[in-house]
Amino acid sequence: MIEFFFDCSSPWTYLAFHNIQPLAREFDEEISWRPILVGGIFNTINPSVYARRENPVAAKIAYDKKDMADWARASGLTIKMRPTVFPVNSVKAMRGCIFLAKDMLPFARTVFQIYWGEDRDISQDAVLTEVCHRVGVDPKAFLAGIGDQKIKDQLKANTDEVMARGGFGSPTIFLDKTDMYFGNDRLPLIRDALTRRKASAA
Repeated sequence: MIEFFFDCSSPWTYLAFHNIQPLAREFDEEISWRPILVGGIFNTINPSVYARRENPVAAKIAYDKKDMADWARASGLTIKMRPTVFPVNSVKAMRGCIFLAKDMLPFARTVFQIYWGEDRDISQDAVLTEVCHRVGVDPKAFLAGIGDQKIKDQLKANTDEVMARGGFGSPTIFLDKTDMYFGNDRLPLIRDALTRRKASAA
């Protein structure tokens, strides 16, 4: 089992979300998709993210743009490094992933695309309504459903859980519950771990 804790407000998470799916299929691994609110993590245990935004290192910002462009090209994705609205409030989108449960994957993929590829503000009901239309979800039921207290509580519980297990951002990925990896660039290490596990089971 691969557990994938994610927030659609992160471009690196978009890359990992896209790239981990063929990897999981290759190794016949199921993915448990676990929506979180990464802002809650930053506010609680990782405020250094805000400090870096307030005092950016010009050389690192320039390299990050190149790095993102390289990864996006290699992954076949269109990613705008800095959307017009950034950071974005993703709470409704992430509640939506929980509300849709087993049907969340097309919705999450489209949220990533419409924010990072099309520069649309996913905090807005009108944009989420368009996402719903694209993936065949009733927007009225969706907008009502994400207001349910159980949905809100589950998003908070997922966020608290990943922190309790050592996570500090998005995406946080676990193999076999305890083997943690952070970020899209750790996928080669996940591949190595899956390869070693497969070999030991043979």
